[in-house]
Amino acid sequence: MAIHRRDEAVVHRLHGSAFHSYVSPSAGSAELCAWRLEIAGGTVGVRHRVSREEVILVLAGRIRVHLDGVTEEVTAGDVFRVPVGVEFGVDNATAETAEAWVTTSVGMKGTLPDGSVISPPWVS
Repeated sequence: MAIHRRDEAVVHRLHGSAFHSYVSPSAGSAELCAWRLEIAGGTVGVRHRVSREEVILVLAGRIRVHLDGVTEEVTAGDVFRVPVGVEFGVDNATAETAEAWVTTSVGMKGTLPDGSVISPPWVS
């Protein structure tokens, strides 16, 4: 079924954030992946590079986005795009949990600062 209920999301935890996976190949999607991201207050995100574009809609809170050396603050209702290969990271300097909706394409991989490559389980 193409309807994915809130309580059916598979939750993955990594680097102070929770990734609530709804759309992925393991849930029947052939092309897209989508998840709700929760970023705990006080979280400094790990800088990384992605192999597929990501589109991120901030649902709640305020986050600081780093894209190739440029830092911007975004709030609920703002959308930003992460281009392939740029250094990217998200911090939540507030005390409140921030939430965002993230969409990318199947097969996205992340390259961490030490050069290691991860294939996140929420895109498989």
